[in-house]
Amino acid sequence: MLWAVAYAGFGLACALSGTPLLYLGGAPGPSALGWAVVAVGSLAAVTCCVVGRLGLRPALRVVLWAVCLLSGLAAFGLLMDVITLAFGQGVDSGVAAANHALAAVGVVLLAATARSVRRPSEAAVVRPPSAASRSVQLASCAGTVSFLPYAAMKLIWASGGTFAGISGEEMRATSKRNGASGFWLTLESWGLDGTVLLAALGVFLLWGLVRPWGQVFPRWTRWLSSRRVPRWLPLTPALIGAASLAPYGVLGVGYAALATTGVVTMPQGDFHSPSDALLVAWIGLGAFAVYGVALAVAARSYWIRTHPVRQEHANAE
Repeated sequence: MLWAVAYAGFGLACALSGTPLLYLGGAPGPSALGWAVVAVGSLAAVTCCVVGRLGLRPALRVVLWAVCLLSGLAAFGLLMDVITLAFGQGVDSGVAAANHALAAVGVVLLAATARSVRRPSEAAVVRPPSAASRSVQLASCAGTVSFLPYAAMKLIWASGGTFAGISGEEMRATSKRNGASGFWLTLESWGLDGTVLLAALGVFLLWGLVRPWGQVFPRWTRWLSSRRVPRWLPLTPALIGAASLAPYGVLGVGYAALATTGVVTMPQGDFHSPSDALLVAWIGLGAFAVYGVALAVAARSYWIRTHPVRQEHANAE
């Protein structure tokens, strides 16, 4: 409830001051969206107050999950903020980034509140480490393979080659003009690309969710070896990544499909022609779409496989 009041106050301050909370391609969105934040925070505050007085009734649980979903939509873009800040680059707006972070905190708190009241049960038993089903692992294979064209494209530019009509030198100049950090530019000068390194970490996370070694620390982790991996450790980045990349990639692929058929026009951007921009869009957005969906599938499997079970269920198994 304290978060809800703070979030509503944050939205009210932005709405009254005319500060935009949404940026699209660097362009600020309408400041009136601050009133939507006020509405979400107020609804959450009232609901949590009623829950505190009457308990978690079924109807209130539904409202909590609905507000949780709205907060999740407001948190969209948090992953991009984290990535840009990790590489020393600036975000489009500090206020918008704060909104993403506050909304993400709300998602966690609202979900915890919605799940907080449970009927008493026997002692929980932790499941032994297990691999995901074959279908989930096939989805992980698809998510891994989807990044190969993207990584090849990025490494061609980083090594000074030309792809989609634009050279590596032009791409570095564009990165510098767009405010890339010195660390990012240094990686490119070494023939590396920061997004490829992030993609490699994403693939590592993906397979950690579907293989047994993602549930128990491996031997090379020294003092952590053989200990259980806390569920939140892989699930937090997985859920944030899936919530960001899956809708971004799927919607982007839909737009690219419309541009391919001539329904809409693909912006040329920093490329020499719209067709070059469209080619890069298919490669990049296609990778994000497939990987994002695969990450969501893998996270769901990990959630189920690591969820503690009641003693009576464990004995039955």
